[in-house]
Amino acid sequence: MNKFSKVNLNRLAVFAAVVEQGSFTAAAREIGMAKTMVSTHIRRLEAELGATLFVRTTRQVTLTETGAAFYTRSRDALQEIGAAVEAVGNAQGTVRGTLRVTAPIDYGAAVITPFLVRLQQKYPELQVDLLCADRRFDLVADHIDIAVRLGTLADSTHHAIRLGGYTKWLVASPDFLARNGTPGTLAEAAAQPFIALSVLSQPLTYEFSGPRGQVRRVRFNHRLATNTANACRAAALAGGGLAMLTDFSISGDVASGRLVRLMPEWAPAESDIHAVFPSARHMPLKVRAFIDEIRRDRLVREARRTPPLPLHTASFETSTGARQ
Repeated sequence: MNKFSKVNLNRLAVFAAVVEQGSFTAAAREIGMAKTMVSTHIRRLEAELGATLFVRTTRQVTLTETGAAFYTRSRDALQEIGAAVEAVGNAQGTVRGTLRVTAPIDYGAAVITPFLVRLQQKYPELQVDLLCADRRFDLVADHIDIAVRLGTLADSTHHAIRLGGYTKWLVASPDFLARNGTPGTLAEAAAQPFIALSVLSQPLTYEFSGPRGQVRRVRFNHRLATNTANACRAAALAGGGLAMLTDFSISGDVASGRLVRLMPEWAPAESDIHAVFPSARHMPLKVRAFIDEIRRDRLVREARRTPPLPLHTASFETSTGARQ
C-alpha cells in the first residue's frame, strides 16, 4: 500500500482553508466546521503524511517549508478536482457553485452589482462573491473566476472578452460653476480647480478629441486628489472643482442637474470594458452564464452604451497600460 492510499483526501480542502484563511478559527468559519474538527483533520493529515505542515503558536499558524510545498501542489490538485466536478454540472446544464467576480469600485457598484442580483434571480443555485476594488487581483492566486476590467489590458495568458466601452465626461456642480464661472474652452477649464483620481498613471493629464477630429492634450490645475472614483464624484457633487468621471457613474447626476457636463463636443477616446478569466480547457458553466447574460442584459447595455456584440474570445490580454 503506497502513502497516497493512506491519505484522506477530504483533509486537503481543510488544509487549504487553513492556509488561505490564516488560522484554524477563520478556516472553520469559512467552511462551516467546528474548530476542533479542523484541528483534528490537520493533525491526522500530518500523521498520514508523516510530516509537520504547520508551526503553531498561541498567536498564529505558520506553514513549514514542507507545508508550503505541499500546499502549492495540493492547491493545484484541488482546483483540478473542482474543475472535474464543475464539468459534471456543465454536462447536466445546471449553473451552480460560487462565482468570484472582481470589478473596479465605481463600475462594480453602478453596473455589476445590480447585474449579479439579476443573474442570481435567474440561477438560484448560483452563489456570488463580488470583490470591488481599484486594484487588480491575481486571478489564479485569488481564485477569481471573472475580472471586469476597464481600459487597456496588461499582457497575460488569460482570456478576455470585450463587453463594451465607456468614456469620461468633464463635469462640475452648478454651485461650483456659479462661484467660478463656466469655462468655454479647454484652456479655461485647465485653469480652474480640478479633482484628481490619484491612482491613475497620469491623474492630471487628458487627451480630448474635438468635433472636427482635433486632438488637445490638457493638464488640469490640481486642487484635490483622492484614490477612488466614488470619492472624486462626491467631491464634484460637493462643489470641489472640475472632475473627469466615467459616463456610467454620473449619467444620472447629469440628467438630474446635480452635475453639469462641460463642453460635450470635447471628450477622451472611448476605452474598453472586458471580462477577463483564467485560461481553461473548458469554460465553466457559471462563467459562460455570466458572459452570456451580461452581453444581452438591457440595463448593462444602456450603461455601456453599446449594442450586443458577437462573442469573440481573445487568447490573452492584448497590451500593457493603466486605466485612464
